[in-house]
Amino acid sequence: MVAARITVNGKETPISPAAPHTTVLDFLRERGLTGTKEGCAEGECGACSVLVARPGVKKPTDWVAVNACLVPVAALDGQEVVTSEGLATADASGAPAVLHPVQQEMAVRGGSQCGYCTPGFICSMASEYYRPDRCAHSDRAQPVEPADGTGQDGGSEHGPSDSEHGPNGFDLHALSGNLCRCTGYRPIRDAAFAVGMPAQDDPLARRREQAPPEPVATAYVRDDGAFLRPGTLADAVRLLRERPGATVVAGSTDWGVEVNIRSRRADCVIAVDRLPELRELHVGSERIEIGAALTLTEIERRLDGEVPLLAELFPQFASRLIRNSATLGGNLGTGSPIGDSPPVLLALEASLVLTGADGEREVPLGDYFTGYRQSVRRPGELIRAVRIPRPLAPVTAFHKIAKRRFDDISSVAVAFALDIEDGTVRTARIGLGGVAATPVRALATEAALEGRPWTAESVEAAARVLSTEGTPMDDHRASAGYRSAMLKQSLLKLYARTTEAVSS
Repeated sequence: MVAARITVNGKETPISPAAPHTTVLDFLRERGLTGTKEGCAEGECGACSVLVARPGVKKPTDWVAVNACLVPVAALDGQEVVTSEGLATADASGAPAVLHPVQQEMAVRGGSQCGYCTPGFICSMASEYYRPDRCAHSDRAQPVEPADGTGQDGGSEHGPSDSEHGPNGFDLHALSGNLCRCTGYRPIRDAAFAVGMPAQDDPLARRREQAPPEPVATAYVRDDGAFLRPGTLADAVRLLRERPGATVVAGSTDWGVEVNIRSRRADCVIAVDRLPELRELHVGSERIEIGAALTLTEIERRLDGEVPLLAELFPQFASRLIRNSATLGGNLGTGSPIGDSPPVLLALEASLVLTGADGEREVPLGDYFTGYRQSVRRPGELIRAVRIPRPLAPVTAFHKIAKRRFDDISSVAVAFALDIEDGTVRTARIGLGGVAATPVRALATEAALEGRPWTAESVEAAARVLSTEGTPMDDHRASAGYRSAMLKQSLLKLYARTTEAVSS
């Protein structure tokens, strides 16, 4: 097997002698690329952001920003990485490098203060700069005057922008995982909203037209552990049978925190994030099947609103940096009672396709969780896909109650999927997170709603039932009483919104 290697800023370099648990962040810094910083070491600040070439949605390749502090460098065997240092262009004459357009705008608009977070912002901004859909959202009709007077296209006016989207099509959520400790967000936003479109001779823009590197089977073994990337699902199942104690990872957004913050080490890590069998997405007339190893960003962009409840979930799930790596399989596999996807998938009556040495089986998500971080998944089994039956309920909502609007852990999460016909609730499915040892269905509330009129009186009665669901507890995020009150309020909020929509 070929020795593990990674291409950084166009130069291929061996991963050895790095330990299997070494993160991309530490690997880069050890090689002098110190623009990549460690801030939080758990994927919340974005100071470590780098670009990775990944399979594209609209083009063969997308430049995707990820948290280098969470990803093992062995997970990028055979892959391409660009750091903040690699964005500027230089020639062989020794002349000073030419700043990348996002670097230029950050400089001239005062987006860099102490400078610690700036390289991470630059990489996240560059990922959005190269997003093909951004180009579609800007008609380039009226160029905005650039701040430096160089004549670079500063974007376009295509109608009024809002606080989260620029006239150049820039989605500010691309920076939701980047933290500025100097509170310099306004000039950073100004820089983001001022960047134009990539020039035709931009090398990273041209790179999007070619396929990204194919995933390679990896066997990176050292005295202190092993990182294995099987080439097929069959190989993965065989490895899990041979190594029942192995740690399975996809995006490493959970395991990376364990490694960094709790100093966890695994004798063997098996990566399943690039398995083709876990990366399929099918939209059919009877069901939608989502591969367990597709990232949340890939799902969001490929579904493009096909499942409204998922579309409402995605912007509230962590940050764009995390969604660029995190998977549904990983979120469900951890069994966390405060994961954001389980309540939504419970409301959608989803089921999981589990595969192992004994074959494949389908388990309703409502039967999957058996206890705190426990499930019916057997040793050696993997989550291959999530299945969502159709037709979808027409009235849906996802309410996440947390201390911050975005990029935070839920205190309570509630997902609704209701079919209301002629003013009567025909079916009701409600998923809850943060109120029990596992994500749960609000079965008593569903029964209190079904067959009853969608009126203030019946909704108020059902909301009182909802406030008693689960076994909420007091902790540092919220009290049990607050959680119960939020459950009740969430149903009243849904009713208010549906009646407002009808009256308008």
